[in-house]
Amino acid sequence: MALEVKRLTEQLMAAERKDLLLRAIGVPLLEELRIEAARGKLSRLVITKDYRFVLADYHQEVELQPVHKAVYLLFLAHPEGIEFKRLAEYREELTGYYMQTARWMDKEKIEESVEKLVNPLDNAINEKCSRIKKAFLELMDEYRASYYFISSHTKKHIAGRIWYERLKVITLPRELVEVISEELRYGRRE
Repeated sequence: MALEVKRLTEQLMAAERKDLLLRAIGVPLLEELRIEAARGKLSRLVITKDYRFVLADYHQEVELQPVHKAVYLLFLAHPEGIEFKRLAEYREELTGYYMQTARWMDKEKIEESVEKLVNPLDNAINEKCSRIKKAFLELMDEYRASYYFISSHTKKHIAGRIWYERLKVITLPRELVEVISEELRYGRRE
């Protein structure tokens, strides 16, 4: 069967009909194949006891400030994704992560910073996500980095009407994430 798929793929490519090939494969399967192809090139992300983010297989540390680490931990804990406009629902969890990564900071400053992050009228969350993206792009090519940073995923719903969830997700397979810290409350909010 694999040889037949290869033969047909080559015929479509020779006829310059990538559109038909994409339609036959489908976008969801294409994304699964992309993940499988990248899996061999992706590094494990180790979060150490002192909240350092290390790409273990590349022997590199991702340099992030505590607020960026807190945002990243929140999105790691929610592989289903989070809409930015609903971040206020995650205020307590985000505050918890921030307090863990910035133990020396004043609690009031942390809470003030979190308020800006969860405010849908403030651009703070976009700025933090841009900084996270930049940190990963400094260490690897854009193709691999795209699995590590917080990116957009739109989910279409049809229930009497059509509406879209504009989720932000980290697509890194979670089996590549290793949390060493015993204190880190890594998981869903109650």
